[in-house]
Amino acid sequence: MDLSTEFCGIALDGPVLNGSGTFDVLAARRAFGDAVIEQFPFSAFVSKTITGPARAGNPPHRLWETPAGMINSIGLPNPGLERFVAGDLLELAALPVPLIVSVMADSADGFAELVAAVAAVEGVRGIELNVSCPNVHSGLIVGEQPAETEALMLALRDLTSLPIIVKLTPNVANPAEVARGAESGGADAVSLINTVKAAAIDPDHSRTWLGAGAGGLSGPAVRPVALAQVRAVADAVSLPIVGMGGISDGESALEFVLAGARVVAVGTESFRDPAAGTAVRNGLAAALERRGFRSLAEAQASTLS
Repeated sequence: MDLSTEFCGIALDGPVLNGSGTFDVLAARRAFGDAVIEQFPFSAFVSKTITGPARAGNPPHRLWETPAGMINSIGLPNPGLERFVAGDLLELAALPVPLIVSVMADSADGFAELVAAVAAVEGVRGIELNVSCPNVHSGLIVGEQPAETEALMLALRDLTSLPIIVKLTPNVANPAEVARGAESGGADAVSLINTVKAAAIDPDHSRTWLGAGAGGLSGPAVRPVALAQVRAVADAVSLPIVGMGGISDGESALEFVLAGARVVAVGTESFRDPAAGTAVRNGLAAALERRGFRSLAEAQASTLS
């Protein structure tokens, strides 16, 4: 089964990526050795989200398991731009698959600093914008406002020729409108969905379990929401889509392709099985064959109407 594809001009041997922050390849390599690299489970790698200043992340507790997923309130801990560029980024750029770096800031200037610094590093093939932080000038969350998303893209577009992927939030009334804003501003692709707002109550102490009070739900529980939003966005824009949200096997990956995703990303499932990316890829080949497709490209051309 031919699973090769192209995404924003990047040739991939398969359509399975990781969700940002859900697979720490450097920690895995330190723990398990070079076998992690030799049997790499993804066809492209998306880094954890990097911010300008270093972040310690949210206070504990940070995770809560649900019957069909997980709530996380990690809070984007990262070493900050300067240390990332001088350290982890060089190692990530040497991975055997294309590298996409995820960045987040609270202003266009902050995003510009991140984009310019990351784009200058050899080996980076694309940049993902995590647009879930309030704009310090307007007070609006960029990823919740089409005009803010368009304005951000217009401010960044001329800084790099690398593909820019806007990661959309599901926590809006109309994600398709935000996707249109990204497209109008010059984005090369969009990815969706990010986590759905959620909370958990400590059963022993009758208080919120998560240290930050709330977090984001991911896993199979959000898959129907993700599929609906991917379909809506695919109908609204001509941009390629990274589809994600509860992908746990080849069948669910194929559902996203049929809904309009060009490639898919595995997130929560990697916490249960670090080799989930490989299992999803192998299962996707079997799912394509079972449904009578001769290649991934044929399924991509048969998206649902």
